[in-house]
Amino acid sequence: MVMLDELWDLWALAQQEELQHSLLTAVAVCTALAAVVTAYIFTRARPVYLLNYSVYKPPEEWRASHDQFLEISRLCGAFDDASIAFQTKLVANGGLGQDTYLPEGVLARPPQPTMANARKEAEMVLFDSVRDVLRATNLHPRNVDIVIVNCSLFNPTPSLSAMIVHHFKMRPNVITYNLSGMGCSAGIISIGLAKELLQMYPNKNCVVVSTENITQNWYFGNERSMLIPNCLFRVGGAAMLLSNKATDYWRAKYELQHVVRTHLGASDESYNCVYQREDENGKVGVHLSKDLMTIAGRSLKANITTLGPLVLPFSEQLLFLANLVSRKVLGMKGKSYVPDFKKAFEHVCIHTGGRGVIDEMEKQLRMTPALMQPSRDALHRYGNVSSSSIWYVLASIETKKGVKRGDRVWQIAFGSGFKCNSAVWRALRHVHTQHEAWLD
Repeated sequence: MVMLDELWDLWALAQQEELQHSLLTAVAVCTALAAVVTAYIFTRARPVYLLNYSVYKPPEEWRASHDQFLEISRLCGAFDDASIAFQTKLVANGGLGQDTYLPEGVLARPPQPTMANARKEAEMVLFDSVRDVLRATNLHPRNVDIVIVNCSLFNPTPSLSAMIVHHFKMRPNVITYNLSGMGCSAGIISIGLAKELLQMYPNKNCVVVSTENITQNWYFGNERSMLIPNCLFRVGGAAMLLSNKATDYWRAKYELQHVVRTHLGASDESYNCVYQREDENGKVGVHLSKDLMTIAGRSLKANITTLGPLVLPFSEQLLFLANLVSRKVLGMKGKSYVPDFKKAFEHVCIHTGGRGVIDEMEKQLRMTPALMQPSRDALHRYGNVSSSSIWYVLASIETKKGVKRGDRVWQIAFGSGFKCNSAVWRALRHVHTQHEAWLD
Protein backbone atom coordinates (compact mmCIF):
# COMPACT_ATOMS: atom_id res chain seq x y z
CA MET A 1 0.00 0.00 0.00
CA VAL A 2 2.86 2.34 0.90
CA MET A 3 4.56 1.54 -2.39
CA LEU A 4 1.36 2.38 -4.30
CA ASP A 5 1.12 5.76 -2.56
CA GLU A 6 4.74 6.49 -3.41
CA LEU A 7 4.09 5.64 -7.05
CA TRP A 8 1.13 7.99 -7.15
CA ASP A 9 3.28 10.74 -5.59
CA LEU A 10 5.99 10.19 -8.19
CA TRP A 11 3.39 10.28 -10.97
CA ALA A 12 1.93 13.55 -9.67
CA LEU A 13 5.41 15.08 -9.36
CA ALA A 14 6.28 14.05 -12.92
CA GLN A 15 3.09 15.59 -14.26
CA GLN A 16 3.78 18.80 -12.34
CA GLU A 17 7.30 19.03 -13.74
CA GLU A 18 5.99 18.34 -17.26
CA LEU A 19 3.41 21.07 -16.82
CA GLN A 20 6.08 23.49 -15.63
CA HIS A 21 8.26 22.55 -18.60
CA SER A 22 5.34 23.12 -20.98
CA LEU A 23 4.62 26.47 -19.39
CA LEU A 24 8.27 27.50 -19.66
CA THR A 25 8.34 26.38 -23.30
CA ALA A 26 5.17 28.33 -24.03
CA VAL A 27 6.55 31.43 -22.33
CA ALA A 28 9.82 31.12 -24.28
CA VAL A 29 7.97 30.72 -27.59
CA CYS A 30 5.68 33.68 -26.84
CA THR A 31 8.67 35.81 -25.85
CA ALA A 32 10.51 34.90 -29.04
CA LEU A 33 7.44 35.67 -31.16
CA ALA A 34 6.98 39.00 -29.37
CA ALA A 35 10.64 39.83 -30.02
CA VAL A 36 10.30 38.96 -33.71
CA VAL A 37 7.12 41.02 -34.08
CA THR A 38 8.70 43.95 -32.23
CA ALA A 39 11.83 43.76 -34.37
CA TYR A 40 9.69 43.66 -37.52
CA ILE A 41 7.65 46.66 -36.43
CA PHE A 42 10.73 48.74 -35.62
CA THR A 43 12.92 47.69 -38.56
CA ARG A 44 10.49 47.40 -41.46
CA ALA A 45 10.51 50.18 -44.01
CA ARG A 46 7.61 52.51 -43.38
CA PRO A 47 5.76 53.63 -46.50
CA VAL A 48 6.23 57.26 -47.48
CA TYR A 49 3.18 58.86 -49.07
CA LEU A 50 2.95 62.08 -51.05
CA LEU A 51 -0.39 63.52 -49.99
CA ASN A 52 -0.24 66.55 -52.27
CA TYR A 53 2.02 69.33 -53.54
CA SER A 54 1.77 72.84 -54.91
CA VAL A 55 3.84 74.75 -57.45
CA TYR A 56 4.18 78.51 -57.18
CA LYS A 57 2.74 80.80 -59.82
CA PRO A 58 4.35 84.26 -59.52
CA PRO A 59 2.26 87.44 -59.84
CA GLU A 60 1.55 88.83 -63.30
CA GLU A 61 3.69 91.92 -62.69
CA TRP A 62 6.74 89.64 -62.49
CA ARG A 63 6.32 88.36 -66.05
CA ALA A 64 9.34 89.06 -68.24
CA SER A 65 9.39 88.59 -72.00
CA HIS A 66 12.62 88.17 -73.95
CA ASP A 67 12.56 91.85 -74.88
CA GLN A 68 12.02 92.94 -71.28
CA PHE A 69 14.90 90.76 -70.11
CA LEU A 70 17.25 92.19 -72.74
CA GLU A 71 16.14 95.74 -71.98
CA ILE A 72 16.97 95.21 -68.30
CA SER A 73 20.40 93.91 -69.32
CA ARG A 74 21.06 96.90 -71.58
CA LEU A 75 19.83 99.59 -69.21
CA CYS A 76 21.65 98.35 -66.10
CA GLY A 77 24.98 99.38 -67.68
CA ALA A 78 26.86 96.30 -66.49
CA PHE A 79 27.23 94.48 -69.82
CA ASP A 80 29.27 95.28 -72.92
CA ASP A 81 27.94 94.84 -76.46
CA ALA A 82 29.40 91.35 -76.82
CA SER A 83 27.66 90.21 -73.63
CA ILE A 84 24.34 91.68 -74.78
CA ALA A 85 24.69 89.87 -78.11
CA PHE A 86 25.52 86.62 -76.30
CA GLN A 87 22.48 86.94 -74.03
CA THR A 88 20.25 87.77 -76.99
CA LYS A 89 21.31 84.58 -78.77
CA LEU A 90 21.01 82.44 -75.64
CA VAL A 91 17.54 83.69 -74.72
CA ALA A 92 16.30 83.06 -78.26
CA ASN A 93 17.62 79.48 -78.32
CA GLY A 94 17.47 78.39 -74.67
CA GLY A 95 13.95 76.98 -74.75
CA LEU A 96 12.33 79.66 -72.56
CA GLY A 97 9.08 81.27 -73.67
CA GLN A 98 7.86 84.84 -73.38
CA ASP A 99 6.08 84.40 -70.03
CA THR A 100 8.70 83.41 -67.47
CA TYR A 101 9.10 85.38 -64.24
CA LEU A 102 11.75 87.58 -62.63
CA PRO A 103 11.55 89.13 -59.15
CA GLU A 104 11.03 92.82 -58.41
CA GLY A 105 14.65 93.32 -57.43
CA VAL A 106 15.78 92.32 -60.94
CA LEU A 107 12.93 94.03 -62.81
CA ALA A 108 13.61 97.37 -61.06
CA ARG A 109 15.45 100.03 -63.06
CA PRO A 110 18.18 100.01 -62.06
CA PRO A 111 18.11 96.50 -60.53
CA GLN A 112 18.02 96.43 -56.72
CA PRO A 113 19.56 93.13 -55.53
CA THR A 114 19.17 94.02 -51.84
CA MET A 115 18.69 91.71 -48.88
CA ALA A 116 15.22 93.18 -48.36
CA ASN A 117 14.18 92.36 -51.93
CA ALA A 118 15.69 88.89 -51.70
CA ARG A 119 13.73 88.24 -48.50
CA LYS A 120 10.56 89.50 -50.16
CA GLU A 121 11.02 87.11 -53.07
CA ALA A 122 11.71 84.19 -50.73
CA GLU A 123 8.73 84.97 -48.50
CA MET A 124 6.30 85.20 -51.40
CA VAL A 125 7.43 81.89 -52.90
CA LEU A 126 7.75 79.98 -49.63
CA PHE A 127 4.63 81.22 -47.88
CA ASP A 128 2.30 80.88 -50.88
CA SER A 129 3.57 77.38 -51.71
CA VAL A 130 3.27 76.10 -48.13
CA ARG A 131 -0.12 77.74 -47.61
CA ASP A 132 -1.49 76.13 -50.77
CA VAL A 133 -0.33 72.60 -49.92
CA LEU A 134 -1.61 72.85 -46.33
CA ARG A 135 -4.94 74.11 -47.60
CA ALA A 136 -5.15 71.32 -50.20
CA THR A 137 -4.57 68.68 -47.52
CA ASN A 138 -6.63 70.39 -44.79
CA LEU A 139 -3.64 70.37 -42.41
CA HIS A 140 -3.27 73.05 -39.74
CA PRO A 141 0.27 74.52 -39.54
CA ARG A 142 0.57 73.52 -35.88
CA ASN A 143 0.10 69.90 -36.91
CA VAL A 144 3.21 69.92 -39.14
CA ASP A 145 5.90 67.66 -37.65
CA ILE A 146 8.93 68.24 -39.91
CA VAL A 147 9.96 71.08 -42.25
CA ILE A 148 12.75 70.74 -44.84
CA VAL A 149 13.74 73.65 -47.10
CA ASN A 150 16.34 73.61 -49.85
CA CYS A 151 17.70 76.72 -51.57
CA SER A 152 21.23 76.80 -52.95
CA LEU A 153 22.30 80.42 -53.15
CA PHE A 154 20.23 82.40 -50.63
CA ASN A 155 20.78 81.50 -47.00
CA PRO A 156 19.82 84.34 -44.66
CA THR A 157 19.79 84.32 -40.87
CA PRO A 158 17.31 83.30 -39.52
CA SER A 159 17.03 80.49 -42.02
CA LEU A 160 14.34 79.97 -44.65
CA SER A 161 12.89 77.11 -42.60
CA ALA A 162 12.73 79.49 -39.61
CA MET A 163 10.84 81.98 -41.81
CA ILE A 164 8.18 79.33 -42.42
CA VAL A 165 7.93 78.34 -38.75
CA HIS A 166 7.58 82.01 -37.74
CA HIS A 167 5.06 82.95 -40.42
CA PHE A 168 2.77 79.97 -39.84
CA LYS A 169 3.24 79.96 -36.05
CA MET A 170 4.20 76.30 -35.95
CA ARG A 171 4.64 74.54 -32.64
CA PRO A 172 7.96 74.72 -30.70
CA ASN A 173 8.95 71.07 -31.22
CA VAL A 174 8.66 71.09 -35.02
CA ILE A 175 11.81 69.53 -36.55
CA THR A 176 13.44 71.79 -39.17
CA TYR A 177 16.25 71.47 -41.72
CA ASN A 178 17.67 74.01 -44.17
CA LEU A 179 19.76 72.64 -47.06
CA SER A 180 22.00 75.03 -49.01
CA GLY A 181 24.52 74.96 -51.84
CA MET A 182 23.31 71.61 -53.21
CA GLY A 183 22.21 72.77 -56.65
CA CYS A 184 19.27 71.94 -58.86
CA SER A 185 19.07 68.32 -57.71
CA ALA A 186 18.52 69.33 -54.07
CA GLY A 187 14.78 68.80 -54.31
CA ILE A 188 15.32 65.04 -54.53
CA ILE A 189 17.92 65.26 -51.75
CA SER A 190 15.23 66.86 -49.58
CA ILE A 191 12.80 64.07 -50.47
CA GLY A 192 15.51 61.55 -49.54
CA LEU A 193 16.06 63.27 -46.19
CA ALA A 194 12.32 63.29 -45.55
CA LYS A 195 12.21 59.57 -46.33
CA GLU A 196 14.96 58.82 -43.79
CA LEU A 197 13.30 60.93 -41.10
CA LEU A 198 9.93 59.29 -41.72
CA GLN A 199 11.61 55.91 -41.23
CA MET A 200 12.81 57.04 -37.80
CA TYR A 201 9.69 58.77 -36.52
CA PRO A 202 6.34 56.91 -36.69
CA ASN A 203 3.05 58.66 -37.45
CA LYS A 204 4.62 61.89 -38.69
CA ASN A 205 4.25 64.23 -41.63
CA CYS A 206 6.83 66.39 -43.37
CA VAL A 207 6.61 69.55 -45.45
CA VAL A 208 9.37 69.80 -48.08
CA VAL A 209 9.93 73.12 -49.85
CA SER A 210 12.21 73.51 -52.89
CA THR A 211 13.14 76.88 -54.36
CA GLU A 212 15.93 79.15 -55.61
CA ASN A 213 16.33 82.87 -55.06
CA ILE A 214 17.08 85.05 -58.08
CA THR A 215 17.34 88.54 -56.55
CA GLN A 216 20.82 88.37 -55.03
CA ASN A 217 22.27 85.96 -57.55
CA TRP A 218 22.06 88.03 -60.72
CA TYR A 219 25.47 88.30 -62.36
CA PHE A 220 26.59 91.81 -63.37
CA GLY A 221 29.74 90.95 -65.33
CA ASN A 222 30.88 89.95 -68.81
CA GLU A 223 32.24 86.42 -68.44
CA ARG A 224 30.18 84.26 -70.76
CA SER A 225 30.26 81.12 -68.64
CA MET A 226 28.70 83.14 -65.80
CA LEU A 227 26.08 84.89 -67.95
CA ILE A 228 24.25 81.65 -68.77
CA PRO A 229 22.36 81.45 -65.42
CA ASN A 230 20.97 84.98 -66.00
CA CYS A 231 19.40 83.77 -69.23
CA LEU A 232 17.94 80.51 -67.90
CA PHE A 233 17.05 80.79 -64.20
CA ARG A 234 13.66 82.18 -63.23
CA VAL A 235 11.40 82.47 -60.17
CA GLY A 236 9.73 79.28 -58.95
CA GLY A 237 9.15 77.02 -55.99
CA ALA A 238 7.21 73.99 -54.82
CA ALA A 239 5.94 72.59 -51.51
CA MET A 240 5.19 68.92 -50.88
CA LEU A 241 3.46 67.20 -47.94
CA LEU A 242 4.69 63.69 -47.14
CA SER A 243 3.45 61.29 -44.47
CA ASN A 244 4.11 57.80 -43.10
CA LYS A 245 0.72 57.46 -41.42
CA ALA A 246 -1.19 54.34 -42.47
CA THR A 247 -4.45 56.31 -42.40
CA ASP A 248 -3.08 58.66 -45.07
CA TYR A 249 -2.84 55.87 -47.65
CA TRP A 250 -6.42 56.45 -48.70
CA ARG A 251 -5.95 60.11 -49.58
CA ALA A 252 -2.35 60.07 -50.84
CA LYS A 253 -1.54 60.66 -54.50
CA TYR A 254 1.71 58.70 -54.67
CA GLU A 255 3.94 56.37 -52.70
CA LEU A 256 7.71 56.87 -52.80
CA GLN A 257 9.41 53.78 -54.19
CA HIS A 258 13.08 54.71 -54.51
CA VAL A 259 15.56 57.56 -54.07
CA VAL A 260 18.92 57.04 -55.81
CA ARG A 261 21.67 59.63 -55.34
CA THR A 262 24.96 59.86 -57.25
CA HIS A 263 27.78 62.24 -56.26
CA LEU A 264 30.92 62.66 -58.40
CA GLY A 265 32.46 65.30 -56.13
CA ALA A 266 35.69 63.33 -55.66
CA SER A 267 36.69 64.42 -59.17
CA ASP A 268 38.15 67.93 -59.58
CA GLU A 269 36.51 68.25 -62.99
CA SER A 270 33.09 67.35 -61.62
CA TYR A 271 33.45 69.45 -58.47
CA ASN A 272 34.42 72.60 -60.38
CA CYS A 273 32.00 72.38 -63.32
CA VAL A 274 29.30 74.43 -61.52
CA TYR A 275 31.15 76.84 -59.24
CA GLN A 276 30.23 80.12 -57.58
CA ARG A 277 33.14 82.60 -57.68
CA GLU A 278 34.24 86.10 -58.63
CA ASP A 279 35.23 86.98 -62.18
CA GLU A 280 38.40 88.94 -62.95
CA ASN A 281 36.62 92.17 -61.98
CA GLY A 282 35.35 90.88 -58.65
CA LYS A 283 31.75 90.30 -59.80
CA VAL A 284 30.20 87.23 -58.17
CA GLY A 285 28.39 84.66 -60.30
CA VAL A 286 28.03 80.96 -60.99
CA HIS A 287 30.52 79.60 -63.52
CA LEU A 288 29.32 76.76 -65.79
CA SER A 289 32.09 74.66 -67.33
CA LYS A 290 32.13 73.85 -71.05
CA ASP A 291 32.40 70.20 -69.97
CA LEU A 292 29.12 70.35 -68.06
CA MET A 293 27.14 68.14 -70.45
CA THR A 294 29.90 65.51 -70.52
CA ILE A 295 30.00 65.40 -66.73
CA ALA A 296 26.21 65.30 -66.56
CA GLY A 297 26.23 62.30 -68.90
CA ARG A 298 28.80 60.57 -66.70
CA SER A 299 26.71 61.15 -63.57
CA LEU A 300 23.56 59.99 -65.38
CA LYS A 301 25.25 56.73 -66.36
CA ALA A 302 26.32 56.11 -62.76
CA ASN A 303 22.85 56.90 -61.46
CA ILE A 304 20.89 54.68 -63.84
CA THR A 305 23.35 51.83 -63.27
CA THR A 306 22.16 51.82 -59.65
CA LEU A 307 18.54 52.61 -60.46
CA GLY A 308 18.15 50.05 -63.25
CA PRO A 309 18.07 46.84 -61.15
CA LEU A 310 15.43 48.43 -58.90
CA VAL A 311 12.95 49.33 -61.63
CA LEU A 312 13.69 47.59 -64.94
CA PRO A 313 11.90 44.41 -66.03
CA PHE A 314 13.99 41.24 -65.97
CA SER A 315 14.28 41.13 -69.78
CA GLU A 316 16.04 44.52 -69.84
CA GLN A 317 18.35 43.56 -66.99
CA LEU A 318 19.29 40.38 -68.86
CA LEU A 319 20.14 42.30 -72.03
CA PHE A 320 22.26 44.74 -70.04
CA LEU A 321 24.12 41.89 -68.30
CA ALA A 322 24.73 40.06 -71.58
CA ASN A 323 26.16 43.21 -73.15
CA LEU A 324 28.38 43.82 -70.14
CA VAL A 325 29.75 40.26 -70.16
CA SER A 326 30.40 40.33 -73.90
CA ARG A 327 32.42 43.56 -73.64
CA LYS A 328 34.20 43.17 -70.31
CA VAL A 329 34.70 39.40 -70.11
CA LEU A 330 34.78 38.18 -73.71
CA GLY A 331 36.49 41.29 -75.05
CA MET A 332 33.97 41.82 -77.84
CA LYS A 333 33.68 45.26 -79.39
CA GLY A 334 30.47 47.23 -79.29
CA LYS A 335 28.63 50.03 -77.55
CA SER A 336 27.34 49.81 -74.01
CA TYR A 337 23.70 48.76 -73.90
CA VAL A 338 21.41 51.49 -72.59
CA PRO A 339 18.37 49.85 -70.98
CA ASP A 340 14.95 50.88 -72.22
CA PHE A 341 13.62 52.89 -69.29
CA LYS A 342 10.37 53.45 -71.19
CA LYS A 343 9.48 49.94 -70.00
CA ALA A 344 9.95 51.00 -66.37
CA PHE A 345 8.01 54.28 -66.26
CA GLU A 346 4.84 55.80 -67.64
CA HIS A 347 5.91 59.39 -66.87
CA VAL A 348 9.30 61.11 -66.77
CA CYS A 349 10.04 64.46 -65.11
CA ILE A 350 13.40 65.82 -66.29
CA HIS A 351 15.00 68.82 -64.58
CA THR A 352 14.46 71.81 -66.88
CA GLY A 353 18.10 72.87 -66.96
CA GLY A 354 17.85 74.11 -70.54
CA ARG A 355 16.99 72.91 -74.02
CA GLY A 356 20.40 71.23 -74.36
CA VAL A 357 19.90 69.26 -71.14
CA ILE A 358 16.51 67.94 -72.23
CA ASP A 359 17.75 67.14 -75.75
CA GLU A 360 20.70 65.20 -74.36
CA MET A 361 18.50 63.27 -71.91
CA GLU A 362 16.12 62.32 -74.70
CA LYS A 363 19.04 61.08 -76.78
CA GLN A 364 20.92 59.24 -74.04
CA LEU A 365 17.86 57.52 -72.58
CA ARG A 366 16.17 56.91 -75.94
CA MET A 367 13.00 58.61 -74.73
CA THR A 368 10.07 59.42 -76.98
CA PRO A 369 9.20 63.05 -77.73
CA ALA A 370 5.87 62.50 -75.94
CA LEU A 371 7.60 61.51 -72.69
CA MET A 372 9.87 64.55 -72.88
CA GLN A 373 7.19 67.08 -73.85
CA PRO A 374 6.07 67.93 -70.27
CA SER A 375 9.68 68.85 -69.40
CA ARG A 376 9.93 71.02 -72.52
CA ASP A 377 6.60 72.65 -71.64
CA ALA A 378 7.82 73.45 -68.12
CA LEU A 379 11.05 74.97 -69.45
CA HIS A 380 9.13 77.05 -71.98
CA ARG A 381 6.53 78.32 -69.50
CA TYR A 382 8.61 78.81 -66.34
CA GLY A 383 12.28 78.53 -67.33
CA ASN A 384 14.87 76.83 -65.16
CA VAL A 385 13.27 76.99 -61.72
CA SER A 386 16.08 74.91 -60.23
CA SER A 387 15.19 72.19 -57.72
CA SER A 388 11.44 72.77 -58.03
CA SER A 389 11.40 72.15 -61.80
CA ILE A 390 10.55 68.43 -61.54
CA TRP A 391 7.34 69.36 -59.69
CA TYR A 392 6.29 71.82 -62.39
CA VAL A 393 6.74 68.98 -64.88
CA LEU A 394 4.60 66.60 -62.80
CA ALA A 395 1.97 69.32 -62.35
CA SER A 396 1.87 69.73 -66.13
CA ILE A 397 1.34 65.98 -66.58
CA GLU A 398 -1.45 65.88 -63.99
CA THR A 399 -3.22 68.92 -65.45
CA LYS A 400 -2.98 68.14 -69.16
CA LYS A 401 -2.92 64.35 -69.32
CA GLY A 402 -3.56 62.85 -65.91
CA VAL A 403 -1.86 59.99 -64.09
CA LYS A 404 -3.51 56.58 -63.74
CA ARG A 405 -3.51 54.41 -60.64
CA GLY A 406 -0.39 52.23 -60.69
CA ASP A 407 1.55 54.51 -63.05
CA ARG A 408 5.23 54.94 -62.24
CA VAL A 409 6.80 58.40 -62.26
CA TRP A 410 10.54 59.04 -62.60
CA GLN A 411 11.95 62.37 -61.44
CA ILE A 412 15.58 63.01 -62.30
CA ALA A 413 17.70 66.12 -61.73
CA PHE A 414 21.31 67.31 -61.95
CA GLY A 415 23.11 69.67 -59.61
CA SER A 416 26.42 71.17 -58.57
CA GLY A 417 28.89 68.89 -56.88
CA PHE A 418 28.39 67.16 -59.36
CA LYS A 419 25.22 65.22 -58.59
CA CYS A 420 22.55 63.23 -60.41
CA ASN A 421 19.56 62.17 -58.30
CA SER A 422 16.45 60.13 -59.03
CA ALA A 423 13.14 59.65 -57.26
CA VAL A 424 10.56 57.04 -58.26
CA TRP A 425 6.88 57.30 -57.32
CA ARG A 426 3.88 55.00 -57.83
CA ALA A 427 0.42 56.50 -58.23
CA LEU A 428 -2.04 55.21 -55.63
CA ARG A 429 -5.09 56.54 -57.46
CA HIS A 430 -6.12 58.32 -60.62
CA VAL A 431 -4.77 61.88 -60.49
CA HIS A 432 -6.07 64.68 -62.70
CA THR A 433 -5.47 67.74 -60.52
CA GLN A 434 -5.92 71.06 -62.27
CA HIS A 435 -2.92 73.07 -61.08
CA GLU A 436 -3.38 76.84 -61.25
CA ALA A 437 0.15 77.20 -62.63
CA TRP A 438 -0.97 75.35 -65.78
CA LEU A 439 -4.46 76.73 -66.36
CA ASP A 440 -3.54 79.77 -68.49
